[in-house]
Amino acid sequence: MFLRKPILKSTKDSSLNELILRLKSEIENADAVLIGAGAGLSASAGMHYSGERFEKYFADFHRTYGITDMYSGGFYPYNTMEEYWAWWSRHIYVNRYDAEAGKPYTDLLEIVKDKDYFVLTTNVDHQFQKAGFDKKRLFYTQGDYGLWQCSKPCHNKTYDNEEAVRQMVREQKDMQIPSELIPRCPVCGAPMTMNLRCDGTFVEDEGWRKASERYSDFIRRHKNFHILFLELGVGANTPIIIKYSFMQMTAENPKAVYACVNKGEAFTALDIKERSICIDCDIAEVLKEIKK
Repeated sequence: MFLRKPILKSTKDSSLNELILRLKSEIENADAVLIGAGAGLSASAGMHYSGERFEKYFADFHRTYGITDMYSGGFYPYNTMEEYWAWWSRHIYVNRYDAEAGKPYTDLLEIVKDKDYFVLTTNVDHQFQKAGFDKKRLFYTQGDYGLWQCSKPCHNKTYDNEEAVRQMVREQKDMQIPSELIPRCPVCGAPMTMNLRCDGTFVEDEGWRKASERYSDFIRRHKNFHILFLELGVGANTPIIIKYSFMQMTAENPKAVYACVNKGEAFTALDIKERSICIDCDIAEVLKEIKK
């Protein structure tokens, strides 16, 4: 399998400036740019799930339950649905509705807006659309904080949650929401849950399927073109979705170039070394320099 092949860490024989200039040139000259974005891009925009930002919004949950970051808080075994939705409504609010578009996202759009581009992302925080990216050029493969689904699920449909979330945030007290605000499936009455891919119950609704088709069509149309696979902030949690597939597609297309920008996790496969640009640096700083 491709993912078992040897890897090469970030390029050491080139200076940071040289790597950034090379990446800038590839963006300008590529026929198309496929962006693969992971959690590191949002972290570079200041959307940290631990530390000071976590304490600002979830200090009470930290004291009461011992939760130390926003990620693990989503898996905590709360005793009641009132507690569960107090957590999730606040989590959704601060990461989806109360957050402005981060500068790395707006800089990225400025860089690729005149290119034939597409975005594949495992992020669920809506930052791309907040920044102004064309919705039809986005594929949120792992879900969206702004959507709920039936927990069973009894049908393949998702539901916008903004109004309900804002009400939950306004009315929660002592880390609980009023019982009457617990969301339930309009079809079967079961509790609703997040539309996030964490098990086999994830709902791939019509919007998800259409985005998947547009992504597949983008890949098909540029199969033999000079395409830049630009990976930004993809970690080790779900590497097969973006990182390994980008490397594989680069290996199969001699005109393709693979680029990875990720602080502490910039690497490529040895067999595409000559067509790879690995930059071990903060994404925001790299995009800022390219935008100049």
